[in-house]
Amino acid sequence: MKSKILSLVLLGLLMEGCVTVESPKYQVLQANEKFEIRQYNPVIVAETFVASEFSDAGTIGFRRLADYIFGANTTQVKIAMTAPVAQTPASEKIAMTAPVGQTPAKDGFVISFNMPAGYTLESLPRPRDSAVVLRQTSAQKVAAIKFSGTWSESRYHEKLAELRQWMEKKSLQEAGPPTYARYDPPWTLWFLRRNEILVEIRQ
Repeated sequence: MKSKILSLVLLGLLMEGCVTVESPKYQVLQANEKFEIRQYNPVIVAETFVASEFSDAGTIGFRRLADYIFGANTTQVKIAMTAPVAQTPASEKIAMTAPVGQTPAKDGFVISFNMPAGYTLESLPRPRDSAVVLRQTSAQKVAAIKFSGTWSESRYHEKLAELRQWMEKKSLQEAGPPTYARYDPPWTLWFLRRNEILVEIRQ
């Protein structure tokens, strides 16, 4: 419990005084009140794998990544906080349409921060913690559901089910595991929070 409280305080310190926080740009291809289909460009992320349950994984992963952007890196520079904080299950299997080799993933979650625009993989300082990895993502087309409210696991599963039902009606096929994206600091009133679930879809 203490570690969760510390993480919430840390997130508050990171984002305190920020009027706007950088988030990845995307093109909206289709939209209605709740759902969107988006096209994202490649971005650089700092990510870490956490072998833990849903709520604990977010806390542990956030603290590791926050340490990195606070200066636990080879040049001891601070990197600006961005949004969202993303959480993706590492063990979820996606059905494939053709036979391919598959390596079983560990159980747990990958927690990630997007790196601010202007950095490259070469210009970013290296993390001191070997559990933090830098990589560049590929361009992605995703289906997204937007919602406010708490960050509970039950709400995540409820909204993921809604998104998958909508995708089925649209005949959209999943190409990767869902990502839970949280954009706001913890003091934001629950009904004002911006939360999303993103699922990559086949082009």
